[in-house]
Amino acid sequence: MTDIANRTAFITGGANGIGLGIARSLAGAGAKLALVDLDSDALDRAKAELGKVTEVFTAVLDVRDRDAYARVAGDVEAQLGPVSILVNNAGVAGGAPAPKLTYELWDWGIGINLDGVINGIQTFLPGMAARGDGGHIVNTASGAGLVARTGGVLYCTAKFAVVGMSEALGAELEPQGIGVTVLCPGPVATDIIDRTLAIHPAKTVKPMAPEVLARLEEKKKYLAGGVSPDAVGVMVRDAILGNRLYVHTDRTVIGMIEERSKALLEAMPPAA
Repeated sequence: MTDIANRTAFITGGANGIGLGIARSLAGAGAKLALVDLDSDALDRAKAELGKVTEVFTAVLDVRDRDAYARVAGDVEAQLGPVSILVNNAGVAGGAPAPKLTYELWDWGIGINLDGVINGIQTFLPGMAARGDGGHIVNTASGAGLVARTGGVLYCTAKFAVVGMSEALGAELEPQGIGVTVLCPGPVATDIIDRTLAIHPAKTVKPMAPEVLARLEEKKKYLAGGVSPDAVGVMVRDAILGNRLYVHTDRTVIGMIEERSKALLEAMPPAA
């Protein structure tokens, strides 16, 4: 079990959506919070709310920028103490159909959804391990990191990698008392589509095609019917306390996981 009270939790994408839900839950459990996000207004709102509960540090950070990450990490630990709960949550949705993908889109999507996780781990894990005081890492993946029939090629590529990384980290770090959780949400009622569109590379090139916008509107309606970010925050808090590797927010992908597992097993060569 990883204690939460009096530890410093660093949460990327911590001012909106799932990140804010996790922040609320960890603050309620006694953690000090370092919240980073690209949305400065949302950071101000989160600090005003959560500052009534615990100590809160906020900073605007693009998780792809390693130099900025290092500077912010130093500021956090100088103000709040060593980070021993790391929540790599920042992410974006979207992409394009595989034949329409570009290097710019690949760099953008992988840079945020995968490299951002790597940067968080590389920034904080060496110190966590050296201190020998345990800790916990939470990586936000997706149901689309477990089955490839939803999410699109770009998104699934990043999220499958996050799942595999988390599983490998969990096995390696367990003897050091550092727990790992990979969050694989189904639909969650956040505004991730609008926030993704605000920073999407295509925004600066040309208007998105009407059919793409229509699909995004359908996705927004789908997400709006999902669980609340605060409910996800409680699930993540409980997974940290219980040292659980996987968190599913619903049973949406269970049938697809069963089909994938069956196909993998059926592809095995006969026993000797």
